[in-house]
Amino acid sequence: MTSSGSLSPALEMRGIVKRFGATEALAGVDFSLAEGEVHALLGENGAGKSTLMKILSGALRADGGEMRLAGKPYHPSDPRVGRRGGVAMIYQELTLASHLTVEENISLGREPHRRGFLRRTDVRRKIRETLDFLHHPEIDLDAKVASLGMGARQIVEIARAIMDRSRILVMDEPTSSLTREDMDRLFQVIRKLREDGVGIVYISHFLEEVKEVADRFTVLRDGRNSGGGRIAETSFADIIQLMVGGKMEALFPRTIRTPGDVLLSVEELKGGEMSRPVSFDLRRGEILGLAGLVGSGRTETLRTIFGLDPAEKGSVRFAGTSALSGKPWTRIEAGVGLLSEDRQGEGLALTCSLTDNMTLSRLRPYRRFGFLDDSRRRAAAAGWIDRLNIKAGGTEQAVEGLSGGNQQKVALARLLHQEAEVLLLDEPTRGIDVGSKTQIYGWMNRLAAEGKGLLFVSSYFPELLGVCDRIAVFHRGMLLAVRPAADWTEEHLLAAATTGKAS
Repeated sequence: MTSSGSLSPALEMRGIVKRFGATEALAGVDFSLAEGEVHALLGENGAGKSTLMKILSGALRADGGEMRLAGKPYHPSDPRVGRRGGVAMIYQELTLASHLTVEENISLGREPHRRGFLRRTDVRRKIRETLDFLHHPEIDLDAKVASLGMGARQIVEIARAIMDRSRILVMDEPTSSLTREDMDRLFQVIRKLREDGVGIVYISHFLEEVKEVADRFTVLRDGRNSGGGRIAETSFADIIQLMVGGKMEALFPRTIRTPGDVLLSVEELKGGEMSRPVSFDLRRGEILGLAGLVGSGRTETLRTIFGLDPAEKGSVRFAGTSALSGKPWTRIEAGVGLLSEDRQGEGLALTCSLTDNMTLSRLRPYRRFGFLDDSRRRAAAAGWIDRLNIKAGGTEQAVEGLSGGNQQKVALARLLHQEAEVLLLDEPTRGIDVGSKTQIYGWMNRLAAEGKGLLFVSSYFPELLGVCDRIAVFHRGMLLAVRPAADWTEEHLLAAATTGKAS
């Protein structure tokens, strides 16, 4: 890693304060970034990371403190001033226009022109130079963004951010939707940018990748500096303790439980999107983890079990009753619930209220003479908000206004409200902070102790080993092996998932 101590300061933020009414979101936060440094900004959702970066970009004005860019006072009045100052933002949810071409997305809003005419040749040359710099000359400038994979879209987003040679780049959860191969390519780009002197603020909940790519780290908690230092000299346990104020041992809460009768039986099931049939059983009081790489068949299996994707062959039995021919609503009636990996795309109705999101899959308790009792629905939603410790402005707040961790709790609350006996959880902790993860692990443990059955898809092997009773490994659509969690190690899981051989 590059030694930041020998580099010039690209950014200094001192004593930054931001209030929203009576709430103090930032209470005197300090943050610095050197030229050619990757500095990880860590903390739970709501810790103040986004607010601090919005102040840096010019999207928000600080109520106190000072900022300096390259040693000069910096007071951006809006994001355009921030961009002119050399600050570029790449958000977790990509902001590309999928119906436009690569060229149009990268040049949007900064098209060079002369006497009312676009200088398209100059635009294409500049874009091509940027993609060459990022070592991705293969990206077609005329291709629609909708036709690109997630990795290529991420490169387009970066190209748009740095085309004007920004000197500070903020990356917010840049790998949350990437495969391991795309992540490796992104890390190569980050190293290239660092070598070119670009300072990078890297925000992520995945501590392993932070260790891999960052030089230093700063942790925020409750709007204040909690700690920081050299990433290579700090353990995961110490970082987590700075983030949540607790020991790492509490990350995976677990009680002793004994699985009971078979609750879900999958026999030679093959869906239209599955490359091979799979067979396994899930018992009452059990958490069965599904490990594998992105695209290995885990999500397709869950979607076929739930009836979202049609089954071509095989059977799915819930507590001994065949339900293969049913649609998702019959699965819900049978006691099966799905938490989708695509939280915002299909897992939640973002513009609807917490009440609607939690209760729409089970309205029977609120029907009377053909009408819905909305006051009882709101009371039920308020109960789940309290039980899951969801931070929201009330039951009628739109879900889109919540943090990622709280959105995920709303999705889980829906399954709990519909009284699901089998919970199909697809990447339930992706993109959320450590504190919210611990709460979700706690609920999973509690549900298993109550006799529910949980199918748990995750690409993060430590959490599978931490919470599951058994783990099944997928490789290129094939179910390789199902073993007790104690019989696996992280290295064995990775080897099986990548090579297709379960030793």
